[in-house]
Amino acid sequence: MIALDSDECLALLAGVPLGRVAYTRDVLPAVRPVNHIVRDGKIIIGAGASPWLTDAVRTRGKTVLGYQADEIDPHSRQGWSVLVVGYGRIIEDPDRIALYDPLVQSWTHTVNDALIAIEPDLVTGMRRTDSSNT
Repeated sequence: MIALDSDECLALLAGVPLGRVAYTRDVLPAVRPVNHIVRDGKIIIGAGASPWLTDAVRTRGKTVLGYQADEIDPHSRQGWSVLVVGYGRIIEDPDRIALYDPLVQSWTHTVNDALIAIEPDLVTGMRRTDSSNT
């Protein structure tokens, strides 16, 4: 296993369209798959038909979110995994919404309830490139 620095982690995230957002719902952990893009060091996610996620972030103004994505070959077991933890905020700026919304269309083909920007505080990742120890 090779630890990845935050720049490489964000570059890897930018290369895939789907990940999982972790948040708190009714005092319990919840995880949803969502589409994302990486812009200006932030992870922008579309909360497609996710009223619980949207409400959690909107109610608190900012909410600690986890975001994880990976690309792992099931046969060779080679690949990478990245985890980002940071504050999520609803994007309110109409120009940013118009720019980002077409880029983070929900994998469920639903309209985004909101766009959320996650500002990373903690970015960690790992890569496995050698399958000889499987």
